[in-house]
Amino acid sequence: MAIRKHLCLIVSLFLLIPRSLATETVVKAGYWFPASEFPVSDINSTLFTHLFCAFAGIDPQTNQVNISSTDRVTFSTFTQTVQQKNPDVKTLLSIGGGSSTLTSEYLASMVSQPASRKIFINSSITRARENGFHGLDLDWDWKYPETTEKMANMGTFFDEWRDSVATESRDSGKPELILTAAVYYSARFNSNTYPINSIERSLDWVNVMAYDFSAPGWSHNYTGPPAALYNPTGPVSTSSGINAWIGNGLSSNKIVLGLPFYGYAWKLLDPKNHIVGAPANGSALSEDGSQTYKQIKEFIGKTGATLVHDAKMVMDYCYIGSTWIGFDDLKTIAAKVTYVKQKGLRGYYGWSVSADDNWALALKASETWDSTPLPSKNAGPTSMQPLEKNINLSISLYFIIIQVVFAFWGNHL
Repeated sequence: MAIRKHLCLIVSLFLLIPRSLATETVVKAGYWFPASEFPVSDINSTLFTHLFCAFAGIDPQTNQVNISSTDRVTFSTFTQTVQQKNPDVKTLLSIGGGSSTLTSEYLASMVSQPASRKIFINSSITRARENGFHGLDLDWDWKYPETTEKMANMGTFFDEWRDSVATESRDSGKPELILTAAVYYSARFNSNTYPINSIERSLDWVNVMAYDFSAPGWSHNYTGPPAALYNPTGPVSTSSGINAWIGNGLSSNKIVLGLPFYGYAWKLLDPKNHIVGAPANGSALSEDGSQTYKQIKEFIGKTGATLVHDAKMVMDYCYIGSTWIGFDDLKTIAAKVTYVKQKGLRGYYGWSVSADDNWALALKASETWDSTPLPSKNAGPTSMQPLEKNINLSISLYFIIIQVVFAFWGNHL
């Protein structure tokens, strides 16, 4: 009886250690998608800890996760290819995304019923395993879950997803799949709050899409900051979104900040008025105004456009003639990654790797993370480093367990 009590105590102490401590790592991530026509073999995976392969779809008739016939070969070799340059990089299959409200409607329908959730979850695990991915990512982003019911259903889905992934890991003996989700820049969308508690207990982290704040498509009449870190004149900014997530109860180490490797071009009404917020007449350079970072740097090099870094908003823009482009240059990327590290967030990701210019942004982000010190011990509660605190907690718990084990065997030998 005494032996059984001691064994139960040992097991209980192991269970006190949070699941995430075993797998919790810094995230330096990037998304890749086949429509970019950027070869997977050209990805400099040494600059990343995690790479997302986007996107798998959902069959609205069966609720199964599927990979299009044109992408199957590339997706099946994605992990093997990127690990040639970096054997330690982890890969995730991203599901959803796209630029159609249909994907959002399919996802909303899927999470609303237990049977369809089960089919989707089981097929997602199958797709990940058979294609060699280390995790799964849900991108419900074009039309975010806009009702209380959809948010609640999403939370139920996350919990069931985690339970199924844990069960599959125990049954197969393979490492548990990483689970993430791409989410709105703020914890609230249309006055409805994301399922914070479910995210906290069931996802490894969320990818916060802190970009597309302004674009010619929805800011037609004036230029604006597509992804400013701060906004002294308005409520929408990266920092306000991150503060909302933390303020609503999500641990900072569950947050990975999105960095746009692209920007938007507007057509100025008056070339002499080229400030942020200047009157404009829609997009320039492309139909929706979108420009990859590589295209922007080429434009600046060819035209001699004036480049401006706005230190208050933490953003960059350039202008020449009637063309005005807002984007994130090296200074802004460095400032954002410093913010991420000092805020105690899990890390960052770039959308997308194909848009970079000879890996300038990815390299700057990685170097900035590595050179930025951890936040001060006497910093406020939202800027303490959770990873360091969790590691210390883990070490303390293991020492307790070791002491109990030695005491147990000492009393029974």
